[in-house]
Formats: sequence, C-alpha cells, structure tokens
Amino acid sequence: MIRVVLPAHLRALARLEGEVTLEVPQPATQRSLISALEALFPALRGTIRDHASQKRRPFLRFYACGEDLSHETLDAPLPDAVVSGQEPFLII
Repeated sequence: MIRVVLPAHLRALARLEGEVTLEVPQPATQRSLISALEALFPALRGTIRDHASQKRRPFLRFYACGEDLSHETLDAPLPDAVVSGQEPFLII
C-alpha cells in the first residue's frame, strides 16, 4: 500500500481528510500511482496531470524520501520506501 499526501485544495476537491492509501499495481511508478488516485477519486482527473500530454501540471511538485521527484520520468520506479508504505508520496 502506498501512502499519498495531497495539498489542501486537492483534498477538498476529492472530499478527503488526511492522507490516502492506495493499492498500486507493480511496478509502482508515478504514472501508475496517479492513475490509481484518479480512478479512486474521479474529481482529481486533470488536476494533477494534463489530460492530453499526461505530464505533471507545472504548479505541482512530487516529493518522496526527502527528494524532489518532479522531473523524474513518469515511468521511473518509485523509491522502495514509498512502495512499502514506510514513506509517503507527497504532492505539493
């Protein structure tokens, strides 16, 4: 299970409180994580990534394990600590 922390405006849009726990198919990537998040919360579709290009929206950043993952490719594997649930994936 992967833990995801969303900013307040996206939590409000999805009607959430606190972090989200997701089941993400392996290999876990930013693309698969965002797809799982959008499938669970359809109101988030198009808010984190562009519909056409599938690229991260420029005003959002992705962090995990103290590192900025925003410029990693969408298909790069997520850090093991995120996949195991030890560390959250932060969308800021």
